Amino acid sequence: MTRFATWLVVSAVLIGCQNQTHPVFSPAPSPTPHTAPTAAILQSGDVPQTLSVCLGSGPIDVYIATLAGSGTPVADKATSAWAQLINEGARAGAISIFASSTTSCSAELGSTTNAKSIASVVAQFGDEGEADRAWQSGVFGFAPPPAGELVPGLTRGPSTGLGLSSFTYDRPSVRLASWRRSVFVALVVAGNLDLNTFKAATAAIDPRLN
Repeated sequence: MTRFATWLVVSAVLIGCQNQTHPVFSPAPSPTPHTAPTAAILQSGDVPQTLSVCLGSGPIDVYIATLAGSGTPVADKATSAWAQLINEGARAGAISIFASSTTSCSAELGSTTNAKSIASVVAQFGDEGEADRAWQSGVFGFAPPPAGELVPGLTRGPSTGLGLSSFTYDRPSVRLASWRRSVFVALVVAGNLDLNTFKAATAAIDPRLN
């Protein structure tokens, strides 16, 4: 084969290779990261301006340490409640408390006083199954009532507006909501606050639980 003929063969091969189409591979989209519990809990803009944030609001470990430093027996109950959630798979958790009186900051969640207050707890789990089992067991002592139980002010399931795994308790002095969304469990406890403020609080948290 002459040098010219060899050049023609090589050129034809190169042209053929250039004309071949190759698929373009797009990288798989990264999953949306879950909201951090510290960002999912109630923030200052979610509550009435008449309420002040309590010292210790943030990661649950900080809250427990703050309670322990004040010498309140509530610290032991909070420690046990958080340990239970960890045993059930909790990876992170946060709490925020807003109150009209500093005495409410170290009070047990749901205890009745004359002060106005609202607290939120959010814990994140490894998967939805862990989260739902933890919700069934109870969040900081608040467990869903047995199915079919009739209690004044109690609503369970989709009627709460917070999904199937949810219940709310609505009484004038104490209002609470506990629910599971995605890999999170959430709890809101309000004392001496109107229904609209309570519902606005749960509505603020729920969309953050991705």
